[in-house]
Amino acid sequence: TSEMLSRRISSSISVASRALATASTTHHHRKIKVDNPVVDLDGDEMTRIIWAEIKKKLILPYLDIDIKYFDLGLPYRDQTNDEVTVESAKAILKYNVGIKCATITPDEARVKEFNLKKMWLSPNGTIRNILGGTVFREPILCKNVPRLVPGWNQPIVIGRHAFGDQYRAKDVVVPPGAKIQLVVNEKDGKTTTHEVFHFKNSGGVGMAMYNTDESITGFAHSCFQYALSKKYPLYLSTKNTILKKYDGRFKDIFQEIYDKEYAAQFKQAGTWYEHRLIDDQVAQALKSEGGFVWACKNYDGDVQSDIIAQGYGSLGLMTSVLMCPDGKTVEAEAAHGTVTRHYREHQKGNPTSTNPVASIFAWSRGLHHRGILDGNKELQKFADTLEQACIETIEEGKMTKDLAICIHGTKKASQPGMYLLTHEYLDAVDKKMAQLMTTQ
Repeated sequence: TSEMLSRRISSSISVASRALATASTTHHHRKIKVDNPVVDLDGDEMTRIIWAEIKKKLILPYLDIDIKYFDLGLPYRDQTNDEVTVESAKAILKYNVGIKCATITPDEARVKEFNLKKMWLSPNGTIRNILGGTVFREPILCKNVPRLVPGWNQPIVIGRHAFGDQYRAKDVVVPPGAKIQLVVNEKDGKTTTHEVFHFKNSGGVGMAMYNTDESITGFAHSCFQYALSKKYPLYLSTKNTILKKYDGRFKDIFQEIYDKEYAAQFKQAGTWYEHRLIDDQVAQALKSEGGFVWACKNYDGDVQSDIIAQGYGSLGLMTSVLMCPDGKTVEAEAAHGTVTRHYREHQKGNPTSTNPVASIFAWSRGLHHRGILDGNKELQKFADTLEQACIETIEEGKMTKDLAICIHGTKKASQPGMYLLTHEYLDAVDKKMAQLMTTQ
């Protein structure tokens, strides 16, 4: 039964939490007390191995914290019929902070490899459906990692509305002579028919898509909340000149909510909100120095987030934060996958040079938010220091191979001594962290 299952899940959680809490601490100093728990969602492959190391070296020695642990590794998701994913999302709703490791979303090959009961859905999708909210992707900047767009000195944060439009559309192929109409049946029985197109001599294609006021409203709140938390200006991009009613709805809802609930707070933070045409915004973004949040409709966000990621130089330096419309509930993770290629090497017993920075930042961002919710300045400072330790280590020339390639090119970066192995980089951050924490 599901009750037994959740008991089994939670008993495995408390065992794991106790084991984590008693993990040996290498540094002798007072631990920072964290009043409320965070939810830890473990993952798969190389990132799972790095995840355990991050906790052991960089989190547990410094914090006295209750970690609610959920194993979202694919074998346990399969064992619990994916119930563990749902349980973990409910826990995030309860405690307001989730910190997630990268996970495998199974395809045909993975179903065979893990002998799965079925092809389980993406855990990120499942969690997002339960929490609602918007995913914000933000680059991590290091002075010595060159950017494809050199002018981007500050982060550009993309918030993608991950609901509706093309992703929930009905699209059809139609034969010559066919007519497409859009029919609206209202609940009082009133029917309105809109003529779309008459395909006279040639067939073609047609599509109907939609969005809801409720979803757009939630999206708007998440974006305003996130921009305020960063003290960045917010831009919403649409094509309302062409889609006057459809995109016009996004523009109107954002404006109305801003005027009513956020304008004063933005003014106080010395920042602002503006609507921009998507083509204008794309050009502005490229010319800008960065330092803003960009609210994108579903398809635009899909496309632009990859341009932004590449423009900053590395997916290994990209964080992802799900912010709920209440501004309270947050789930942080790395924007990359489980690094299967490195994991295969690891399985053969070969050393790897895998970049753990985005995974460390999932912890720092989640813990920083916990610190804000709890009014715990010391925890906020710890989270900032952890990020500083990662960045300073890279800026001192100590980095994993992917970043060495960004800086020196493949040939030079592959030479011995040009990069650190995964555990060496983590040790370097550990050392830097100990140093920064004692000088505070």
